[in-house]
Amino acid sequence: MSDIAYLNGEFMKLAEATVSVEDRGFQFGDGVYEVIRVYDMTPHLLREHIDRLKFSATSIHLDEWLSYDEWEKIVQEGISQSGYAEAKVYIQLTRGVAPRDHRFPCTTSLTRVMTVREVEPDDLQLRKTGVSVITAQDIRWNRCDIKSLNLLPNILAKQQAIQAGMFEALFVREGFVFEGSSSTVMVVSNGVLYTPAEGPRILSGITRDWVLSVARASEIKVVEEPVSVEMMLDAQEVLLTGTIIEIMPVVKVDEYCIGDGKPGKIYHRLYQKFLSSISELRYRHVCT
Repeated sequence: MSDIAYLNGEFMKLAEATVSVEDRGFQFGDGVYEVIRVYDMTPHLLREHIDRLKFSATSIHLDEWLSYDEWEKIVQEGISQSGYAEAKVYIQLTRGVAPRDHRFPCTTSLTRVMTVREVEPDDLQLRKTGVSVITAQDIRWNRCDIKSLNLLPNILAKQQAIQAGMFEALFVREGFVFEGSSSTVMVVSNGVLYTPAEGPRILSGITRDWVLSVARASEIKVVEEPVSVEMMLDAQEVLLTGTIIEIMPVVKVDEYCIGDGKPGKIYHRLYQKFLSSISELRYRHVCT
């Protein structure tokens, strides 16, 4: 088993993969990316991730010509070559290699990169106790719905959380919470699940959409509307969702305790649904 890279049509050991210093992804952050979780060598919600990759690429006028079937073949081959049953796949597209100039290059080919690495084992203790987070000023650009390579504000917020001994940082602007540095956020108030609505201020999370769909199917009322910091602090539960963290309960925001300080009933219901869906995914893999 080993970390694998795919670079412009070729598979190789990750340590052997190199990209030009004149690649616009390195020079300008001129590109987009996706991350996909793999369970038992099966990519989870792959079509949804590829659809979002194409949306992000189109939004920055990046022509991405590979079809879903082509991407599926590349992803599956990368997983197979890695040998990892539990993995994370990163796909990154940039505008390619060209002399440094802010203008789009007239003739250049996209750089397509994919990496496959083993995922770290889940910290079950965090799911039992819940996690603590901080709030951070939202200094990001106004197209957070594009999953671009420009992540400096996210990195700074995440590092702020780490230095404070916290799990995550939640972006706040004008009294409203939008999402985490690498997660989406939901709050439970009086049995209703609230989350910021889709739009340019948040990334439309793939796990977020899955959770909202399952919540509705489980007769949990879902409301997509702005979530104030005050509402979050008064909530019975706060949840984070993301491709790698799946669903994570929050028990403390800054110095404020959420609910009774323990993971709540809605979290447990939704996470059990998530585990059941993954078990079905593993079962289908075994059967095929």
